[in-house]
This record gives sequence, structure tokens and C-alpha cells, in this order.
Amino acid sequence: MSEEIIDTHSAEPSTQPLKRSLGRRIWRFLWKSALWFFGVTVFIVILFRWVPVPITPLMVIRSVEYKMDDKEVKFQKKWKPLEELSPHLQLAVVCTEDQNFLWHYGIDFGALEKAMDNREGRKRRRGASTISQQVAKNVFLWNGRNYVRKGLEVYFTLLIETFWSKERIMEVYLNVAEMGTGIYGAEAAAQAYWKRSAAKLTREQAATLASVLPNPRKYNAKRPGPYVQRRINWTLQQMRFWGGRLDYDREKRVRK
Repeated sequence: MSEEIIDTHSAEPSTQPLKRSLGRRIWRFLWKSALWFFGVTVFIVILFRWVPVPITPLMVIRSVEYKMDDKEVKFQKKWKPLEELSPHLQLAVVCTEDQNFLWHYGIDFGALEKAMDNREGRKRRRGASTISQQVAKNVFLWNGRNYVRKGLEVYFTLLIETFWSKERIMEVYLNVAEMGTGIYGAEAAAQAYWKRSAAKLTREQAATLASVLPNPRKYNAKRPGPYVQRRINWTLQQMRFWGGRLDYDREKRVRK
């Protein structure tokens, strides 16, 4: 009777095909997720090119914060087209927030470099976020400083700069920006502080609103303190340097 020799190695199933199959499934999942994310975000950005933004993540977060602190939930907001927003205010926010707004493509690398230099030299912190970046953050994202959120901010900034005009970016910015406790947008702010429409804001009122934007819950537009007043005076001076108006025409936006 012959002795049967059994090869135990050949009886063990190979794990290599399973690993390759799992790897392909993970890759397909990630690839499809990326395509879906890109498609959905592009669709939403294009939609908001014409449709007013109804609510933002910041508005929701603030409402939840007020509720958790047992405070009255305040929410004042009224959308207005750019034609009904004071030209003084449009110029004022450019002077205070982003003087290269008409020329950059969402990211102001010059301001970013200055901000990094100030940080390394331990000077007073200088902001580098453009108006476009602030719109991307306000409309699509949450507050935070981690790399994932910052990467998404750059992504959405490039999207809105691609699909929106500078006029639309300014329109959205002035309609969703936080301008006080529970106050969002220029129209709500103008009504709350001066009982007038945003279209009729004076140069001084426009400069005041723009000057409190860095921290609208800390600084009071109706009763500006010494620091805010200095910012207002500086803003008015910058507005005079600009000639009192913004020119959105791309052909006239070539820097000399």
C-alpha cells in the first residue's frame, strides 16, 4: 500500500487575491466618494451663483450657542441684491478686509506672506483671509483652524472664484457676514443700528460697519469705542485714496 503524501501548503487558501480585492473595493469607494463630493459641491456653488443663500453654518452654530447658554436666540437677516447695497459699504469692506479683492483669484499670496512674517517676528497678528475666503468659510464651512477645514476653504474659494463674478462674491459677503449679535448681512445691520436701508448708508456708517467686521460681537457699531473710531478714520482715509468707488470691470482692473 503506497503512502499518500499530502502537501499542506497547497491546501491553505492564498490571501493575496483577497487583499487585492479589498484594495480595489476601497479604491473604488474613495474614487466614487471624491466624484460625488466634487459633483455635489460644484452643483451647490453654481446654484448659489443665482439663488440667495438661505442660511449658513455659522448662523446655525450661533443659534445653538445662544440656546445652550439659555440666551434669547436672535436672528436678523434680510437678503438684498448688490444694487441695493450702498457703494460706500462695498468700498469700505474692500479697504478694511481685502484691498486686492479685484485683482487676486481668491488667495492673496502677498498678504499671506506678510502675515507669516508678522507671526515670525511676533508682531501684532495680521489677517490674510480674502473676502472670497471669508465667503467660502461663511457659506460652506464651520469655524476652525485644522488643516482639513483650511484645505476645504481653499477648495471652495477657488470654486466660487471660478463660477461667480466679483460682484456676486461681494453680494453674498454683504448678505451673510456676521455684523453683530444675531445680525447677519448689511440690510439687517443698517436697520438695527440706524433704522435705514443698506442702500442709504452714509460713508461714515459704511466705514463703521466695515471697521467692526473683525469681531462684530465685541465691537459696537452703534457706540464705537476709541479703537473702533481709529479704524473708522483710517477706513475713511483709504476710501478717499480709492476715489470713493469700486470698479468691477475686469478690463479696467489691470494694475499699473
